[in-house]
Amino acid sequence: MLNDKLNSFNIILASASPRRHTFLNVMDIDFEIQLQPVEEIYPEHLTGSEITDFLAKLKAEPFTNSLQNNDILITSDTIVWHNEKAIGKPKNEDDAFRMIKSLSNTTHQVVTSICLSYNSKQKIVNTTTEVTFKALTDDEIWYYVNNYKPLDKAGAYGIQEWIGAIGITNIEGSYNNVVGLPTHLLYETLNTIAETA
Repeated sequence: MLNDKLNSFNIILASASPRRHTFLNVMDIDFEIQLQPVEEIYPEHLTGSEITDFLAKLKAEPFTNSLQNNDILITSDTIVWHNEKAIGKPKNEDDAFRMIKSLSNTTHQVVTSICLSYNSKQKIVNTTTEVTFKALTDDEIWYYVNNYKPLDKAGAYGIQEWIGAIGITNIEGSYNNVVGLPTHLLYETLNTIAETA
Protein backbone atom coordinates (compact mmCIF):
# COMPACT_ATOMS: atom_id res chain seq x y z
CA MET A 1 0.00 0.00 0.00
CA LEU A 2 1.20 3.52 0.80
CA ASN A 3 4.46 2.37 2.40
CA ASP A 4 5.36 0.54 -0.82
CA LYS A 5 4.79 3.74 -2.82
CA LEU A 6 7.01 5.61 -0.37
CA ASN A 7 9.92 3.16 -0.65
CA SER A 8 12.12 5.64 -2.49
CA PHE A 9 11.39 8.45 -0.01
CA ASN A 10 12.71 9.21 3.45
CA ILE A 11 9.82 10.35 5.64
CA ILE A 12 10.76 12.82 8.38
CA LEU A 13 8.28 13.71 11.11
CA ALA A 14 9.13 16.94 12.90
CA SER A 15 7.05 16.37 16.00
CA ALA A 16 7.67 15.28 19.57
CA SER A 17 4.03 14.23 19.98
CA PRO A 18 3.74 10.56 20.96
CA ARG A 19 0.22 10.57 19.53
CA ARG A 20 1.49 11.57 16.08
CA HIS A 21 4.26 8.95 16.30
CA THR A 22 1.64 6.29 17.06
CA PHE A 23 -0.56 7.37 14.16
CA LEU A 24 2.26 7.02 11.61
CA ASN A 25 3.11 3.60 13.03
CA VAL A 26 -0.54 2.54 12.76
CA MET A 27 -0.55 3.77 9.14
CA ASP A 28 2.46 1.48 8.43
CA ILE A 29 4.62 4.43 7.41
CA ASP A 30 8.36 4.12 7.99
CA PHE A 31 9.64 7.41 9.35
CA GLU A 32 12.33 9.08 11.40
CA ILE A 33 11.89 11.87 13.93
CA GLN A 34 13.82 15.11 13.65
CA LEU A 35 13.17 18.08 15.90
CA GLN A 36 14.07 21.73 15.48
CA PRO A 37 13.01 24.45 17.96
CA VAL A 38 10.59 27.04 16.57
CA GLU A 39 9.04 30.01 18.30
CA GLU A 40 5.36 29.55 17.50
CA ILE A 41 4.30 33.16 16.93
CA TYR A 42 1.80 34.13 14.24
CA PRO A 43 0.34 37.44 13.01
CA GLU A 44 -2.63 38.55 15.12
CA HIS A 45 -4.94 39.05 12.14
CA LEU A 46 -4.92 35.35 11.25
CA THR A 47 -7.92 33.19 12.20
CA GLY A 48 -8.73 29.46 12.32
CA SER A 49 -6.93 27.41 9.68
CA GLU A 50 -4.90 30.47 8.65
CA ILE A 51 -3.11 30.15 11.99
CA THR A 52 -2.40 26.43 11.70
CA ASP A 53 -1.36 26.78 8.03
CA PHE A 54 1.09 29.52 9.03
CA LEU A 55 2.53 27.57 11.97
CA ALA A 56 2.82 24.25 10.12
CA LYS A 57 4.80 26.05 7.41
CA LEU A 58 6.86 27.93 10.01
CA LYS A 59 7.87 24.64 11.64
CA ALA A 60 9.32 23.47 8.30
CA GLU A 61 11.59 26.51 7.87
CA PRO A 62 14.54 25.27 10.01
CA PHE A 63 14.80 22.22 7.72
CA THR A 64 14.82 24.14 4.41
CA ASN A 65 18.54 23.86 3.71
CA SER A 66 19.03 20.32 4.99
CA LEU A 67 16.36 18.36 3.09
CA GLN A 68 17.57 15.90 0.46
CA ASN A 69 15.81 15.21 -2.85
CA ASN A 70 14.16 12.06 -1.54
CA ASP A 71 13.04 13.55 1.79
CA ILE A 72 9.42 14.29 2.66
CA LEU A 73 9.18 16.44 5.77
CA ILE A 74 5.92 16.39 7.75
CA THR A 75 5.18 19.34 10.03
CA SER A 76 1.81 20.08 11.56
CA ASP A 77 -0.02 22.30 13.99
CA THR A 78 -3.28 21.94 15.89
CA ILE A 79 -5.34 24.59 17.66
CA VAL A 80 -8.67 24.72 19.39
CA TRP A 81 -10.74 27.57 17.93
CA HIS A 82 -13.48 28.88 20.21
CA ASN A 83 -15.34 32.18 20.48
CA GLU A 84 -13.30 33.61 17.61
CA LYS A 85 -9.94 32.98 19.24
CA ALA A 86 -7.27 30.29 19.33
CA ILE A 87 -6.75 28.26 22.46
CA GLY A 88 -3.27 26.77 22.63
CA LYS A 89 -1.56 24.69 25.30
CA PRO A 90 -2.13 25.68 28.94
CA LYS A 91 0.66 27.31 30.95
CA ASN A 92 -0.24 25.50 34.19
CA GLU A 93 -3.06 23.62 35.95
CA ASP A 94 -5.09 26.76 36.67
CA ASP A 95 -4.87 27.74 33.02
CA ALA A 96 -5.95 24.22 32.00
CA PHE A 97 -8.98 24.45 34.30
CA ARG A 98 -9.92 27.83 32.83
CA MET A 99 -9.60 26.54 29.26
CA ILE A 100 -11.77 23.46 29.84
CA LYS A 101 -14.31 25.53 31.78
CA SER A 102 -14.67 27.81 28.75
CA LEU A 103 -15.33 24.76 26.51
CA SER A 104 -17.94 23.31 28.88
CA ASN A 105 -21.51 23.16 27.49
CA THR A 106 -20.40 24.58 24.11
CA THR A 107 -19.18 23.50 20.68
CA HIS A 108 -15.66 24.34 19.52
CA GLN A 109 -13.51 23.59 16.50
CA VAL A 110 -10.27 21.63 16.41
CA VAL A 111 -8.18 22.73 13.44
CA THR A 112 -5.08 20.94 12.17
CA SER A 113 -2.82 21.83 9.26
CA ILE A 114 -0.21 19.52 7.75
CA CYS A 115 2.69 20.89 5.73
CA LEU A 116 4.59 18.46 3.51
CA SER A 117 7.93 19.72 2.21
CA TYR A 118 9.66 17.82 -0.62
CA ASN A 119 11.77 18.53 -3.73
CA SER A 120 11.78 22.28 -3.00
CA LYS A 121 7.95 22.20 -2.95
CA GLN A 122 5.40 22.52 -0.18
CA LYS A 123 1.85 21.28 0.10
CA ILE A 124 -0.35 22.48 2.98
CA VAL A 125 -3.69 20.85 3.81
CA ASN A 126 -6.02 21.34 6.75
CA THR A 127 -9.24 20.09 8.27
CA THR A 128 -11.65 21.11 11.02
CA THR A 129 -13.61 18.96 13.47
CA GLU A 130 -16.48 20.24 15.61
CA VAL A 131 -16.58 18.97 19.19
CA THR A 132 -19.35 19.51 21.74
CA PHE A 133 -18.89 19.15 25.50
CA LYS A 134 -21.66 18.60 28.03
CA ALA A 135 -21.89 20.96 30.99
CA LEU A 136 -18.88 19.86 33.04
CA THR A 137 -18.80 20.37 36.80
CA ASP A 138 -15.81 22.04 38.45
CA ASP A 139 -15.08 18.75 40.25
CA GLU A 140 -14.99 16.87 36.94
CA ILE A 141 -12.64 19.41 35.39
CA TRP A 142 -10.27 19.41 38.38
CA TYR A 143 -10.31 15.61 38.53
CA TYR A 144 -9.19 15.50 34.90
CA VAL A 145 -6.56 18.24 35.21
CA ASN A 146 -5.05 16.77 38.39
CA ASN A 147 -5.00 13.16 37.19
CA TYR A 148 -4.18 13.53 33.50
CA LYS A 149 -1.92 16.65 33.47
CA PRO A 150 -3.01 17.83 29.99
CA LEU A 151 -0.43 20.62 29.75
CA ASP A 152 0.93 19.37 26.41
CA LYS A 153 -2.43 19.48 24.63
CA ALA A 154 -4.13 22.28 22.71
CA GLY A 155 -7.29 23.25 24.55
CA ALA A 156 -6.03 21.41 27.65
CA TYR A 157 -7.73 18.12 26.90
CA GLY A 158 -7.22 14.81 25.12
CA ILE A 159 -10.37 13.41 23.53
CA GLN A 160 -8.97 9.87 23.96
CA GLU A 161 -8.72 10.35 27.73
CA TRP A 162 -11.22 10.35 30.61
CA ILE A 163 -12.60 13.80 29.82
CA GLY A 164 -13.51 12.71 26.30
CA ALA A 165 -15.19 9.55 27.51
CA ILE A 166 -17.42 11.32 30.03
CA GLY A 167 -17.77 14.78 28.55
CA ILE A 168 -18.09 14.81 24.77
CA THR A 169 -21.62 14.55 23.50
CA ASN A 170 -21.09 15.13 19.77
CA ILE A 171 -18.32 15.16 17.21
CA GLU A 172 -18.52 16.12 13.53
CA GLY A 173 -15.47 15.37 11.43
CA SER A 174 -12.25 13.43 11.98
CA TYR A 175 -11.80 11.94 15.46
CA ASN A 176 -8.09 11.41 14.81
CA ASN A 177 -7.77 15.11 14.04
CA VAL A 178 -8.86 15.87 17.60
CA VAL A 179 -6.37 13.33 18.96
CA GLY A 180 -3.64 15.18 17.07
CA LEU A 181 -3.42 14.30 13.37
CA PRO A 182 -6.01 13.96 10.57
CA THR A 183 -4.62 10.67 9.33
CA HIS A 184 -7.01 10.40 6.36
CA LEU A 185 -5.72 13.73 5.06
CA LEU A 186 -2.07 12.77 5.54
CA TYR A 187 -2.69 9.46 3.74
CA GLU A 188 -4.39 11.14 0.76
CA THR A 189 -1.70 13.80 0.45
CA LEU A 190 1.24 11.37 0.72
CA ASN A 191 -0.44 9.18 -1.89
CA THR A 192 -0.68 12.12 -4.26
CA ILE A 193 2.95 13.11 -3.69
CA ALA A 194 4.20 9.53 -4.15
CA GLU A 195 2.32 9.23 -7.45
CA THR A 196 3.35 12.60 -8.88
CA ALA A 197 6.79 13.38 -7.45
